[in-house]
Amino acid sequence: MTMTIGFRILNRDRVAPAELVAEFAKLPVANVSDSMSRMTAAGSRLRPMHSSGGMAGVALTVKARPGDNLMLHAAIDRAVPGDVIVVDAGGALDNALMGELMLAYAIKKGVVGFVIDGAIRDLDNFRETNLPTWAAGVTHRGPYKDGPGEVNVPISIDGMVIHPGDIIIGDSDGVLCVPIDGADTILKSTQAKSAAEIKQMADIEAGTNDRSWVDRALKERGCALPQD
Repeated sequence: MTMTIGFRILNRDRVAPAELVAEFAKLPVANVSDSMSRMTAAGSRLRPMHSSGGMAGVALTVKARPGDNLMLHAAIDRAVPGDVIVVDAGGALDNALMGELMLAYAIKKGVVGFVIDGAIRDLDNFRETNLPTWAAGVTHRGPYKDGPGEVNVPISIDGMVIHPGDIIIGDSDGVLCVPIDGADTILKSTQAKSAAEIKQMADIEAGTNDRSWVDRALKERGCALPQD
C-alpha cells in the first residue's frame, strides 16, 4: 500500500547520541536558548503539566489533526526509551489528546517526556506521575481517533522546527529543540556561558560584580544621564 502524504508513518534516519543528550540535560534551557541567538522557541503557551523537574531526550515527532490522537497512539507504540514525543496538533484546545492511560503506557515504554501543542486531560495524574510534559491547555473532552496525521516528519510549533531525532530539552522556563546539526557547537557555547554565569554569581556575592557596562550602553545609545 502506498503511503499518502499527510497520513503516513516513517522511520527516523538518525537520532542524537545519548551522550550528547546527557550533556544538554545538565544545562538550563534559557542558557541554551541564548546560545542559539534567542531565535528559537516553542511559544510561551506551552506550560509544564507535571509537578517539577526537567527533561532531555530525542524527538519522536507527530503531526496530528487537531482533536485527533490516532497518530499519537501510533507514536507511543513505536517509542523507545529516551524518546520525547513532540506533537504538532495546531494548538487546538477543544479536545484532549491524551490522559492517564496513555501516560501510563508511555512511561512503561520508556518515554521521557511529552511536548504537545494541544490539550491534555487527567491533569492530577500528570502531576502525580511527574513525567515531564508541556502542553498548551487542559480539557476534560476526549479526542477522536480517525486520523489523518504523520509520525517522524519535520514539524513546527510556533515557528520552532523539530526534525525526528533532534534533541528536546525542557525545564520550568519552557521547551527547546536543539538540532542535531550544530548541537556540538551549541553545547560548547552554552557550557561556556554557564561557566561565566557561575563566576558572575560569585562576583555578586563578593560585591565585586562589574556594572560599568550599563552606563556605557546607555551613553552609546544616546541616553541623557544626570550630571555627577
